[in-house]
Amino acid sequence: MDDAAPALARRDRVLRMITERGFLRVTDAALELGVSGVTVRSDLAALEAAGSVIRVHGGAMPRSQGLGEQSFEASLEEHAAAKRAIGRRAAGLVQRGQSVLLDVGTTALAVAHALVERRDLDDVLVVTNGLTIALALEAAMPRFTVVVTGGTLRPLQHSLVNPFASPFLETLRADLAFIGCNGVDPDRGVTNVNLPEAEVKRRMVLSAERPILVADASKLGRARLGSVGPISDFDTLVTASDAPPEIVTRLRLAGLSVVLADD
Repeated sequence: MDDAAPALARRDRVLRMITERGFLRVTDAALELGVSGVTVRSDLAALEAAGSVIRVHGGAMPRSQGLGEQSFEASLEEHAAAKRAIGRRAAGLVQRGQSVLLDVGTTALAVAHALVERRDLDDVLVVTNGLTIALALEAAMPRFTVVVTGGTLRPLQHSLVNPFASPFLETLRADLAFIGCNGVDPDRGVTNVNLPEAEVKRRMVLSAERPILVADASKLGRARLGSVGPISDFDTLVTASDAPPEIVTRLRLAGLSVVLADD
């Protein structure tokens, strides 16, 4: 499609791309549509004026999603069986005596519950920036030592973010980090809808010997606003068995080990 193509048809395609992906970069749209960045920005301006999208730095997201972030409680029942399976498989990677960074979110909560259920584990140190996660892990004390990062509370996810969260994590070097996200894409990397949490996730990745993604199939092939890092920053993705095979193949070709958890 070129600049001479009907603008309305092109904008309809741009809107579909934004709706399907949750966030679309100007550079990506220009490349895929074969038009200039100026043309894409003009299309986004028209879509924003029509009330269809929200323009942000570098691209746009659907207006219907706002920032695209649900509350922790609203997310609990979504893909619940898949999250439990992911949690069990991820918890199985932890060994006695190891140190673990555990991110926020409902999939991370499933990992926390699965860790508590592993009666064979002891002498495990878990550091988290999630208050809900810390409370779930309390049931495993004194087998586990649970440390909370500190920071500024975000009520929507009951998470602790900067200031203070990242400086604390900079002092650590953990064996494993379990990182949740809103998007995993072979080309666009790992992303999150919330920028303050994306910043802390990036710090967790840097502070772990083995960063592990935990994400259900709905997150695969999607990109959100805040970059957590490229696929190459991560060791493994633990996802559910219903993950799209074509995306799993592309992620593996990109060098990421993908583990499929059965429900």
